[in-house]
Amino acid sequence: MIWFQFFSHILLVMALGFYLATNLQWYSYKIERVVLHHTKYHWHVIYFLIPLFAYYFTGIYFWIYFYFAYLPTLWLWWKKLDKKLVFTGRIKRFFGLLLALTLFQDLLCLAKEACEVLGVILPLAVAVIGSSFIEKVMFHGFKVQARRKLDGMKDLVVVGVTASYGKTSIKNFIAQIVGHDKKVYATPRSVNTLAGVMKDINDDLPEDTEVYIVEMGARGPGDIAEITEFVQPHYAVVGVIGPQHIEYFKTLGRIRDTKMEILGSKRLRHAWVHKSAHVKPDERVTLFGDDVENVEASLEGVDFDLKLSDRTIHVHIPILGAFNAVNVAAALHVADALGIPYEKGAKYAERLEAVPHRLQRIDAGGKIILDDSFNGNLDGMLASFDLVSQYPGRKVLVTPGLVEVDEAQNEKVAKRANEIFDLVIVTGGLNRETFRMYVAAEKLHFLDDKSKMEETLAALTRPGDLILFANDAPSFI
Repeated sequence: MIWFQFFSHILLVMALGFYLATNLQWYSYKIERVVLHHTKYHWHVIYFLIPLFAYYFTGIYFWIYFYFAYLPTLWLWWKKLDKKLVFTGRIKRFFGLLLALTLFQDLLCLAKEACEVLGVILPLAVAVIGSSFIEKVMFHGFKVQARRKLDGMKDLVVVGVTASYGKTSIKNFIAQIVGHDKKVYATPRSVNTLAGVMKDINDDLPEDTEVYIVEMGARGPGDIAEITEFVQPHYAVVGVIGPQHIEYFKTLGRIRDTKMEILGSKRLRHAWVHKSAHVKPDERVTLFGDDVENVEASLEGVDFDLKLSDRTIHVHIPILGAFNAVNVAAALHVADALGIPYEKGAKYAERLEAVPHRLQRIDAGGKIILDDSFNGNLDGMLASFDLVSQYPGRKVLVTPGLVEVDEAQNEKVAKRANEIFDLVIVTGGLNRETFRMYVAAEKLHFLDDKSKMEETLAALTRPGDLILFANDAPSFI
């Protein structure tokens, strides 16, 4: 019996550790975010608190619950997640430390026959704290390595890009336009934290790169300054400023101030800042946004005029979404500073490829699919709705609504969706009541389990439909 309890206890600690590690990875390994900013606190109760208290207070009967209720439930929870735990080096080290601590504690108790109940909280707490310490030590080593590599690339020009919305698109547009004439490398996907940038430099930045484009994200004051201090960009772009992640920053002013930390680079030659930042231009800062005029967007692309100091040029891009006119304008400004004149850059822009999951058009099965699943801001979502409104056929929206914003923004989304779409499929439960309040019941459908998305669309849509995937919040949100 004692060995059954011994092995079962280890399994219990590892199961709770699995739930904890999954949540920590979702929230950038910040325990305070897991506790204070989680949107599904009932998960904490079901998968962590209840088994923890039951273990300490139900005695031998706990194991019946553990094996026949808790483990199956945890497995079903994991199966339905669309963002499962990724076993990175950090996660492997966490589980290795957790297992070692649990074994040490249990064997010590068994040897001394001193523990009536084997501890659970202690190994979990020490593993979290110890893992954090180990990562900080390793982080310093990675930082030194990346710093040495950057210092060795004497002719490298660094371009920093940040914004509330559109920074990944701006980064990719700069890379595509400038990449025609220079050896360009950009941080991949949505890598935009200091740790991610350092890993990217150490692992993937080619030694012969001429222009390195670094995306910079933030969840709090100081985050942009930290990345800026490390890469010291020569050129910077601050795109549209808005209330994205407002629950972390609390005010729009703090968001703006955080984004403007990029101007602290000691090597900064010039920066282009969107007018939404409401800052004063100077010899190193040019405001943009008002230089984009006569924007015409369709399902075939976007046309606009870019007004320069001495002339106006016409630009056509095969990219969807009127908002991308401003993003491409920013890329053209950077390209000009890097030796690619505006007219030449505009020609290159005619061959731009859509950024995956950002109003990416896919024609399949007689249906038009617009994949805008990585666009999670109000202005971008409403712009995609306006684009869809031009389509003469049946229009279908698939969305969870907006996350990390105030309720008023989701009310605007729901009202506009009701005006444009024939069918609105709401995924998840975060904004369900808002959509129920503002969207006609006959066109509203709720989908709790996204694993059933394919069969749901097969049943509810037909050839000739246009289907817009607007935002794709993971199931933990």
